[in-house]
Amino acid sequence: MSLYCGTACRRKFFWCYRLLSTYVTKTRYLFELKEDDDACKKAQQTGAFYLFHNLAPLLQKSEHQYLAPQYSLLELERLLGKFGQDSQILEDSVLIGCSEQQEAWFALDLGLNSSSSINASLQKAEMETALQGSFIKLTKALFELNVKDASLLSTAQALLRWHDAHQFCSRSGQPTKKNVSGSKRVCPSNNIIYYPQVAPVVITLVSDGTRCLLVRQSSFPKGMYSALAGFCDIGESLEETVRREIAEEVGLEVDRLHYSASQHWPFPNSTLMIACHATVKPGQTELQVNLKELEAAAWFSRDEVATVLRRNNPSNQQQSGAVPFWLPPKLAIAHQLIKEWVEKPTCSPLPA
Repeated sequence: MSLYCGTACRRKFFWCYRLLSTYVTKTRYLFELKEDDDACKKAQQTGAFYLFHNLAPLLQKSEHQYLAPQYSLLELERLLGKFGQDSQILEDSVLIGCSEQQEAWFALDLGLNSSSSINASLQKAEMETALQGSFIKLTKALFELNVKDASLLSTAQALLRWHDAHQFCSRSGQPTKKNVSGSKRVCPSNNIIYYPQVAPVVITLVSDGTRCLLVRQSSFPKGMYSALAGFCDIGESLEETVRREIAEEVGLEVDRLHYSASQHWPFPNSTLMIACHATVKPGQTELQVNLKELEAAAWFSRDEVATVLRRNNPSNQQQSGAVPFWLPPKLAIAHQLIKEWVEKPTCSPLPA
């Protein structure tokens, strides 16, 4: 028995070391590409490119989901030549990741820098035909992508949008210059370096022990309810943001809270969603909804929420009246937060 246990432990240690080693190697390779322009240019020669047009990714429909095709540098240069595009546009590509085999992945938008909107729309249609795909808004396609493509395209769109919006220095007004990987922009006149930024947002599921609080904004799809969410103000801690948002939007005071997980979210701009659970005292659950922030808010039992979670396509069933409401799709951290509350009712929160 001891021999078997020793062998099993060594195998487990080797496997863990192998995973760690792969991750470290990949992470350091990406760091090199971000910091070394020559290394990044070299990586483009053997890398793969994801294409966008005015921040909409090129996608191909496959059964019940979208797939994001990749293109080699050679294929991309041929495409650009076919449509009379200068290959210099490749300088606008951004690094978005790499495989474990160190194949670098880049994203390139073929529509953002077009000088003519009429010409851009014409080329978009022609490109879609040539590439056998469609440029589809990420807001429409995100939940029909696999996890890998959803993450990569979200990162890509956020970076492409940031570069498009930060082409001039806020201090000098002069044009900034992007490095090859797109990890930063520099103002040549004063050497100020600008890095892509994300805005922290807390998303909190409030519970009184037996029920959870779900809300909807007017911008939500019809019938969808979610957890409370709000941007962090300057000077606030995450805990302070949670307490303020809940007080502002539904008039409740937090008794306890604890952190759950986080997720990058590309809409409307690049945000970091920080998911938390919060509890309020059972005797202090009367809602005072801030109608300037929310359209509706209500308490739901664990059974009610569990029933909706079990639905295969709750949005369609809600529209037909089969269910009273529906929840964000599985890819959204709000869904995971709600599911966690349903499945782990005994988790112990920490004091706020």
